[in-house]
Amino acid sequence: MVFESYCSGFVGVIGRPNVGKSTLINDLVGEKIAITSSQPETTRRIIRGIATSDEGQIVLVDTPGMHKPRTVLGQRLDRLVDDSLFDVDAVMFLLPADQKIGPGDRRILTKLHSAFSHRVSQETNREKRVSVWTKPVIAVVTKIDRVSHQQLLEKLLEIEQMGHFTQIVPVSAKKHNNLDELRHVLLSVLPEGPQLYPTDMVTEDTASQRVAELIRGAFLDQLNDELPHSLAVVVDSIEYPDEEHSRANVYVSLYVERDSQKPIIIGRGASNLVRVKQIVRKDINQVIGYKTNVNLHVTVAKNWQSDTKKLQRLGF
Repeated sequence: MVFESYCSGFVGVIGRPNVGKSTLINDLVGEKIAITSSQPETTRRIIRGIATSDEGQIVLVDTPGMHKPRTVLGQRLDRLVDDSLFDVDAVMFLLPADQKIGPGDRRILTKLHSAFSHRVSQETNREKRVSVWTKPVIAVVTKIDRVSHQQLLEKLLEIEQMGHFTQIVPVSAKKHNNLDELRHVLLSVLPEGPQLYPTDMVTEDTASQRVAELIRGAFLDQLNDELPHSLAVVVDSIEYPDEEHSRANVYVSLYVERDSQKPIIIGRGASNLVRVKQIVRKDINQVIGYKTNVNLHVTVAKNWQSDTKKLQRLGF
């Protein structure tokens, strides 16, 4: 597809937890800017990934997975999704090919209709009112590598009947299948406009935010089900070196809700802290621009997920 003019704009990425939002965004951007995990509430804030090409610039707005909130943190994440959708030019609604459409998906669809559609009369044999999207809403069917061709066809038909979307695009981020087609579709629905960010910029996040996410992602990968869901990571400071060949120092606080959770994070003989530092060192060096010493400190902030003052201190 050849575009006659440069297009740019913001695309909200929405879906329930574990549908592959962060994985897809990382692949479209071409760099790991959002952490991935099977745990719910992996994404806890709005992350903007910037995918730039000769044809245009797509700013992908990664939102927390929509779910029924059970804590003050969960309520805030849900409001983040609502607030972020008002400013986008288009929406990608992610639906996994290998899972049934459930109440969570229908709740999201209801929210999308409330924000981006209105009902109009349609002349047929009898008058009928149908919903019309006021902004493009693209249904992206993820994880198509996990289903057969026949199962995919059935899923596409089910999704078409579910929402009458602007377009439906099946993809596999894991296999890099049909991602170019998705890029073309997104550019085709974005408005004509100038480049919004420098070509080499892949995210709005600061170095501190990216480092914190890298560390939290490493803990999610390493500890999996053992990891307290309440882990929060805050970069307290980054000390850049004065001399060309010196190292930067990064000081990080790891917050848990109970004393009993500290040993899980630390590990026997601090083994978990050592392993995570080894995993993230190369990526952090790239973000900071220097070789780094990473200093991790674990502290308890009791019930921070439901304490508004502690949430504010931790950046939520």
